[in-house]
Amino acid sequence: MPWDIIFGVSLESLFNASMIAYALAAIGLNVHFGYTGLLNFGQSAFLGVAAYGLAMTVSTFGLPFWVGIGVGLAGAVVLALLLGIPTLRLRADYLAIVTIAASEIIRLLYRSVTLSDWTGGSDGLQSFSDDFFALNPYSSPLEVGIISLDARELWVITVGWILIAISLLIVFLAMRSPWGRVIKAIREDEDAVRSLGKNVVSYKMQSLILGGVLGSLGGFILALSKAAVQPDTFGTEFTFYMYTIVILGGAARVFGPVVGSMIFWFLLAFINSLLPELIKHGYMPEWLMKTSQAGPFGYILVGLGLVLLLIFRPQGIFGDKKEVMLDGR
Repeated sequence: MPWDIIFGVSLESLFNASMIAYALAAIGLNVHFGYTGLLNFGQSAFLGVAAYGLAMTVSTFGLPFWVGIGVGLAGAVVLALLLGIPTLRLRADYLAIVTIAASEIIRLLYRSVTLSDWTGGSDGLQSFSDDFFALNPYSSPLEVGIISLDARELWVITVGWILIAISLLIVFLAMRSPWGRVIKAIREDEDAVRSLGKNVVSYKMQSLILGGVLGSLGGFILALSKAAVQPDTFGTEFTFYMYTIVILGGAARVFGPVVGSMIFWFLLAFINSLLPELIKHGYMPEWLMKTSQAGPFGYILVGLGLVLLLIFRPQGIFGDKKEVMLDGR
């Protein structure tokens, strides 16, 4: 059994670009779901808008890289406004319906043949990350034991962890401010907050914008790590993975999304690396499982783990059970 490869891949998943992208997305979702009680099932749309905002600005229109970053962030703000204005005055389930529909609409727009001259259609876009990697201070790969990272990966990981640190600091300071106390009060009982003269809709909109912008940073990291964007990357299952991460780490906990993302990706990478090797070396008979079935079975095990977590510890590892008892209004 090649344990060095299995553990190398698993340990790398604790801090690689995919883990960082999901952690940033989950930090934003934690602002929506954990702190404010907003049922946003379209967080992947914020990542997609940011990623395509960057890619289209640079690759399609030939504008500078930093203009693309600004366009992606502005797109996340506009999306939050478009989602929030017609729904935040209504019950929470209306926001859930609108956001899940909006995320699919946006994904299908990126896939559209009509818009393929701008979006690249189902093939997506490339050639937008050159200016980013031109800033790369690393010139050689890094090898630490069984972990090996090339210079491009190191640069993306470095920038990603800086963004995580900044995002966590923003959430930490925001939720300990008077604004944050109002946000958490809205989650508990928005009628009581409204009776105190607070504009609940305005606070919800601010939370939706903040969480969307923080989550959109994950879209940048995902796009830059692959040096490409493709619409199916931002499907609805992306958002459900984020909810898994938030619940796993603990809702309404500053470090919960990061810890949850690390655990999620470590377990998934370990299972997906271990099962094919068990089959290949005869420890698991092929009549029971083929190598091609190992990947889907890994997601089944992760899903089973999430179900057990929700049954026996619904607040997650570091969470408080009260934080996930939403009123649904």
